Amino acid sequence: KKTSNDTIYVGLPTTYKSKEVSKMDVNSLSHTKWNCKYHIVFAPKFRRKIIYGQLKQDIANILSALCKRKGVKIVEAEMCSDHVHMLVEIPPSISVSSFVGYLKGKSM
Repeated sequence: KKTSNDTIYVGLPTTYKSKEVSKMDVNSLSHTKWNCKYHIVFAPKFRRKIIYGQLKQDIANILSALCKRKGVKIVEAEMCSDHVHMLVEIPPSISVSSFVGYLKGKSM
């Protein structure tokens, strides 16, 4: 969704009551329960201010599609003119460094 300052937010910010958070935020694998959220920030080469207009929307769509392919949930994301902030839930079966490498390699 777009806001007045032309910042595009990908994903939906979540706010729940404390009892609901513990039930809804915990994911599970065969013998484990997990809640792994990571704040990832990355920037274009030389931190150039190039993320504007249609390019901003295209990058949002690409990042969203790449996360869906890996089974990663975007909790919140914000794109500024020279960097991208993402709060993501990465399952423990995927290492954070390999996911960030995948994301940067396929999107930039």
